[in-house]
Amino acid sequence: MSEKDTGLQTRPLSVASSPHLGTVDSTPGIMLDVLIALVPALASAVWFFGPRALVLTLVTMASTVGFEALYRKLMKLPMSVGDLSAAVTGMLLAMCLPVQTPYWVAVLGGAFSIVIVKQLFGGLGKNFMNPALAGRVFLFSFPAILGKFVAPGREFWADVFTGVSAADVDAISNATPMAALHQGQLPNLSIQQLLVGEQAGSLGEVASLMLIAGGIYLVLRKVISPRIPLFYIGTVAVLTFLFPLGGIDRTTWMLYNLLSGGLLLGAIFMATDYVTSPVTPTGRTVYAIGCGALTVFLRYFGSYPESVSFSILVMNTFVWMLDKAFLPHRFGTPWFKKKAKEAGK
Repeated sequence: MSEKDTGLQTRPLSVASSPHLGTVDSTPGIMLDVLIALVPALASAVWFFGPRALVLTLVTMASTVGFEALYRKLMKLPMSVGDLSAAVTGMLLAMCLPVQTPYWVAVLGGAFSIVIVKQLFGGLGKNFMNPALAGRVFLFSFPAILGKFVAPGREFWADVFTGVSAADVDAISNATPMAALHQGQLPNLSIQQLLVGEQAGSLGEVASLMLIAGGIYLVLRKVISPRIPLFYIGTVAVLTFLFPLGGIDRTTWMLYNLLSGGLLLGAIFMATDYVTSPVTPTGRTVYAIGCGALTVFLRYFGSYPESVSFSILVMNTFVWMLDKAFLPHRFGTPWFKKKAKEAGK
């Protein structure tokens, strides 16, 4: 009897490996939540650094989306820009850049993040490193351009489309809080200034309160688990409290380390990346503690003041090992192994 005779409609059977979970979550929905969570930090950057911060972010996002579309088209692969993952990579990369970054440098970083780190490994879900962080580390190739930062509220309100000369940057460059902490000294800033964003740094490093607000949003939306951010930040807190530098009060030293640099941005938005973080709870805990320990170690003994990018990328390479080491057993497996061992005696 045919489908026409019965009046029934049939649909093809989709066969896939377990687990089979019913959920309303989707990749575009998750990525959109991440973009929304980053808006407060971006708004703060625009407030303190001017409209150039917004233009730099849009240029970086356009480059990552454009390079992904171009690569997929040239390789004759299904178009994937609609999942918004490339847009998230672009926004995160922009958050790692100082406001005076030339637009061509941001575009170059976007190309490296998408083409080299993400697409050459197979696209979303197959890259083993966080693309935005890898792009930022690649841009360390331009230390003269990206190694200098400006204080909020300077000339960049007017400088949106024109380039920024090296002389201009030299004239208004400021040391970041991490530069002072790296020398065992406290920056000439209050805790309140670090919280609201009145400090020199990358776009996504300055406003701690806005990053925390974005993290709370992601947790409430169940986009991320608080496990990785809490263990990451907690490890940095414990180590800096136990081992302060320069004879500074333990609590004060700890707070300045938590609110300076890219720690909050990395712990909340980078280390929690689904693709490059472990899937098991125990694996996530070990991974986060490793990120925190490496961050403190490199801040104390490394030649570069900040170390969040390097710490997360290093731990990204151990994710496969952590997933394998803490893989949960099937129900009943320990009991059967015990019985088999007893039977073999």
